[in-house]
Amino acid sequence: MNDKRRYVRVRPSGLVPRAGKIYADPKSPVMECQVIDVSAGGACLYVAGQAPIPKRFIFLHGSVKKSSRLVWERGRKIGIQF
Repeated sequence: MNDKRRYVRVRPSGLVPRAGKIYADPKSPVMECQVIDVSAGGACLYVAGQAPIPKRFIFLHGSVKKSSRLVWERGRKIGIQF
């Protein structure tokens, strides 16, 4: 299989936090998520809860805050691009 990714993926370990958060705007509720893998250009997340996942949102991961967009969605597992 030929993987044509632009960036190398990193799976969370002891040095990369597994927990993250997303929110659409400062007044919207925060949604907890688990980071499955992350790269310089995006991430794969599992989003907790049943609330609809916004198309554009802020992704918080450790001390990093990234403006992000939803690229794909399979149930509660999503791919995002920063």
